Amino acid sequence: MTIVNNVTREAELSGLASFLAGGDALQRDLLDIWGGRRDQVGRIAEYALVPAGKLLRPLLVLEAARCVGGNPEGLAELALAIEYLHVATLIHDDIIDEDDVRRGRPSVKAAFGVPAAIVAGDGLILETFVALTGSRPAGVSDADIVAVTSVMATAGVGLCRGQLLESEFVGDLECTADQYLTMAQLKTGVLFESACRIGAILGTDRQDWIDDLGAFGMNLGTAFQIRDDLLAFDDTAAFIGKPRESDLQNRRPTLPVLLAYQRATDGERKQLEQAFQGEFPVDEAFALLRTIVETTGGRETAEQVATDLITDAQGRLTGLPAGESTDMLAEIAGYASRRAF
Repeated sequence: MTIVNNVTREAELSGLASFLAGGDALQRDLLDIWGGRRDQVGRIAEYALVPAGKLLRPLLVLEAARCVGGNPEGLAELALAIEYLHVATLIHDDIIDEDDVRRGRPSVKAAFGVPAAIVAGDGLILETFVALTGSRPAGVSDADIVAVTSVMATAGVGLCRGQLLESEFVGDLECTADQYLTMAQLKTGVLFESACRIGAILGTDRQDWIDDLGAFGMNLGTAFQIRDDLLAFDDTAAFIGKPRESDLQNRRPTLPVLLAYQRATDGERKQLEQAFQGEFPVDEAFALLRTIVETTGGRETAEQVATDLITDAQGRLTGLPAGESTDMLAEIAGYASRRAF
């Protein structure tokens, strides 16, 4: 059985590597677009964008287009637009959270200061729409451009709603799991949804396929956010790229913490409240938090919520054309549920 599981895992890793390998070309495109800009906004944006992360969102644009029979050739600039919006939100998040580390190096805020970071983030948001409206790949009509621009703008509004909703939950350990999931859908799910929906729009005019891929992306992104929350409680911080205590220091309750609080004893609840009120040193508070999340089953239940979302996401693919790209999307969803990249 071990041999079979290892063979299966190696096959899955090969497929994952194939998907992520597409990011190499996108990295080169980013360098071509942003390398050598002399203005301050351009230099700061380049710092934020390059080297990039895994470029999951633009890669999903290309894979979604391919999934419905479209040709992803020439779509790189359009696909990268969603990365600009994503990175802009990261710049602004680090200002709000006062985080000095992002992707394992100084955040834009730490490297260039808050005023410059605000302006650079704003600039990247506007560059999103420059990229969308300035590119005319073969086979992409003006109507397609209008449609994808609308999707992106709607996602941007959703991101703002999610950010404000998250701010309302600061320090609120009685926030419900449903409230948290609404926030996660807005703050993270909408960009994954947009990536898949945009790719589908660029590849087909079948609204049912577009909607199915949009729903796939929403569930995938929401599960991805939950797994991101759970990384703080993993034994390795390899994928975090920022301090694991960040959410605690910012008094931001995540799903495993909220589930733990619901199940905790009165004494444990009191300890969690004290930890979130800053009554303990950070290291001690985080160790306490981790213990309660584990012993109450908060971590395990949060993992199950992510798994259920991924199962639903994969179910959305059953009505799409069978093929390598559809299989790839299902496989990527499986890996996202474990945050294996």
